[in-house]
Amino acid sequence: MSPPSHRFRDIERTAEYLQPEKCIPPPVDNSMDKVWFIKDGCGIACAVVTWFLVFYAEFVVIFVMLLPSKDIIYSTINGIIFNILAFLALASHLRAMITDPGTVPKGNATKEFIESLQLKPGQVVYKCPKCCSIKPDRAHHCSVCKRCIRKMDHHCPWVNNCVGENNQKFFVLFTMYISLISLHALIMVGFHFLYCFEEDWTKCSSFSPPTTVILLILLCFEGLLFLIFTAVMFGTQVHSICTDETGIEQLKKEERRWAKKTKWMNLKAVFGHPFSIAWLNPLATPEQGKADPYQYVV
Repeated sequence: MSPPSHRFRDIERTAEYLQPEKCIPPPVDNSMDKVWFIKDGCGIACAVVTWFLVFYAEFVVIFVMLLPSKDIIYSTINGIIFNILAFLALASHLRAMITDPGTVPKGNATKEFIESLQLKPGQVVYKCPKCCSIKPDRAHHCSVCKRCIRKMDHHCPWVNNCVGENNQKFFVLFTMYISLISLHALIMVGFHFLYCFEEDWTKCSSFSPPTTVILLILLCFEGLLFLIFTAVMFGTQVHSICTDETGIEQLKKEERRWAKKTKWMNLKAVFGHPFSIAWLNPLATPEQGKADPYQYVV
């Protein structure tokens, strides 16, 4: 009888006995080896909306606030900062979306693979009955991705992907840069409103006063909403990394059976070793350790 703390994992992992003779590896699909992409309607729509909102903010900031400004230095500095943050946010989003989050080989619960593990008496492996995979420790099945994901934190429709072992860095950077760009936009909206109140509304924008007000209010609402949402998500992710406990593990209150490491070691495991400016670069991929075949064994 398993202890109560393992109850959720047992329900998920042992929905049926391991029967390797019923598991047939799926045909090789070389296209998925090149680009990872989830064909989920809701996720694709959320990803498109995310890019649209960033481009909307770009339009309002450039054409409503910065270009009409008489202060060239103010417009240049803020334009450079905003565009750099926008690029980093979209690059992080793209990397989080098209990076394999750490999928377990589908259909590997075969007799040949189990024999290759060279199990000792008393050792147990668990099969996911949904994707016919042998599940490593700390792996969970995602019903949207239809795969088991190593160190799965959650499935995020905004990036149309799971957040797992291989793409958590990009998701954290995405939430950080979106919160920064939202804060920057809110600050510029505040200054622009003050400028328009002091000056003639017809001179502070290339658009009519009613149109300018509507565009600024919409940007203010968007910036405030996403600042709160992404800042909270960023803090949650950093806390999850430092404690080395995924969102699913916290939700299910799973017993900790892995070695406890320092917060700094946990951060380096996600963002790369050693510490460098590459931690903030969504184009830099952190080195991931090779999967140990014995991680499937309990």
